[in-house]
Amino acid sequence: MPQIRLATPADYPTIERIARQTWPHTFGSILSVEQLNYMLNWMYSQQAIAEQVEQKDHVFLIAFNDAGEAVGYVSFEVNYVPAITKIHKLYLLPQTQGQGIGRLLIDEVARRTLAAGNTALSLNVNRQNRAVQFYERLGFSVVGCEDIDIGNGFLMQDYVMQKPLVL
Repeated sequence: MPQIRLATPADYPTIERIARQTWPHTFGSILSVEQLNYMLNWMYSQQAIAEQVEQKDHVFLIAFNDAGEAVGYVSFEVNYVPAITKIHKLYLLPQTQGQGIGRLLIDEVARRTLAAGNTALSLNVNRQNRAVQFYERLGFSVVGCEDIDIGNGFLMQDYVMQKPLVL
């Protein structure tokens, strides 16, 4: 049975490694190599991860497979806006996708969200990312679109998706 636990600073290199292994597979046909590298360096240096946790109240959870290997992570922020928890990141190593680990991570975030008194999950996903269908299967629906200027002439073109949670 896969295991999920709270990430510690000692896990930041593992999160960065998983991101660098996952992103080319996930975004290689969507983003330019330049944008991919820019975003990885912007969001996944160990310093960037530490800032997200220490200054932005992001929580990272890591998923481990049955062999005890780290295979994915999720980051989220409770009360991103009142009563809504935002999932900022959810990535699994490509060879582990489709095994139910992503669902387990979302379920754990939902459990923590409800425990904190929040009643919905929100996330952004690239409009061309096939994960849109994954999120829809889990009960998320598109509630808007955003084009976000992230600097260096790059743009994130996302759907905003939400899922209500039942107390």
